[in-house]
Amino acid sequence: MPRDPLTVEAEAQQVLDELWSEKLIPFALNVGKITKASAEYTIHFHDSRIRTARVPLTKGHSFRDIVRSAVLARVSKMSGPLKRLPKKHSD
Repeated sequence: MPRDPLTVEAEAQQVLDELWSEKLIPFALNVGKITKASAEYTIHFHDSRIRTARVPLTKGHSFRDIVRSAVLARVSKMSGPLKRLPKKHSD
């Protein structure tokens, strides 16, 4: 029995999980929803550090590749602490 094709949300989440496991992004991201405009997708994340990433639709490139590039580009533009620092114990 053939498998159903992945939804764009599921495929984007697989890419995010791969980026996290390859340690290419500083924290795990989860897809909240994906909206589509005429020339791009916007991935909305469940994360306060990064809310969205725009994914331009590019002919000749797979959805996975353009999501990967867009997320890496978006994360590289972030500033400030990207990971939660351990709580300091007060003596």
